[in-house]
Amino acid sequence: MKKDLRLFHGSPMVVETPELSKGNPHSDFGQGFYCTESRELALEWAVDIDRDGYSNEYLLDTSGFKILDLNKGYNVLNWMATLVRFRNIELERELQKEAAKYLVRHFSIDIDDADIIKGYRADDSYFSIAQDFLSGIIGVNTLGRALKLGDLGEQIVLKSPEAFERVKFIGHEVADHEVYWRKREQRNLDAEQEYLELDSDASRDLLMVDILREEIQDGDTRIPRTSA
Repeated sequence: MKKDLRLFHGSPMVVETPELSKGNPHSDFGQGFYCTESRELALEWAVDIDRDGYSNEYLLDTSGFKILDLNKGYNVLNWMATLVRFRNIELERELQKEAAKYLVRHFSIDIDDADIIKGYRADDSYFSIAQDFLSGIIGVNTLGRALKLGDLGEQIVLKSPEAFERVKFIGHEVADHEVYWRKREQRNLDAEQEYLELDSDASRDLLMVDILREEIQDGDTRIPRTSA
């Protein structure tokens, strides 16, 4: 049975034919075509402070696809491990470097045969939250709660050649930077404010240093599951 997914991609340009080879290998989940099911988020992601953009709209038939949803059946450190595996995160402290290596070694999941990946978008506020966790400022439970703040959005990433063959361009919409940059900034400010107000008592949480010291493994019940 055909299962169409309506997707939007925010970009400085109109993208009628997405190409896997043009994807940034250092994006959150590696090389791919990054989209959202939210028209509004795509419009916000399309603009810069002084530049308009475009929200490109597509239909994708996902029937028979392997869809890896990081917000279903996984824990928050699986998401973190995927992030530090691909993103160029500036790690200055030894704890951060050791933490990143440990997460990749013990919490990485196989994404190589996925046609589509779904998960939180680690940009702006979420990226700062991830860095705070690696630095030992917040614990794993606070990390899990913080990723649900601010409605910053979930991304859907086309990964396989077949996904690129099936995606169909529907049209595009101009994103006015004077409108949507302000909305994007406000969304991040709201998330940051909610994060500051979050009860994050590190003495009652599992910090990265505890995970390293106790050699905690994937599947430990103290690590919260992700959920959109």
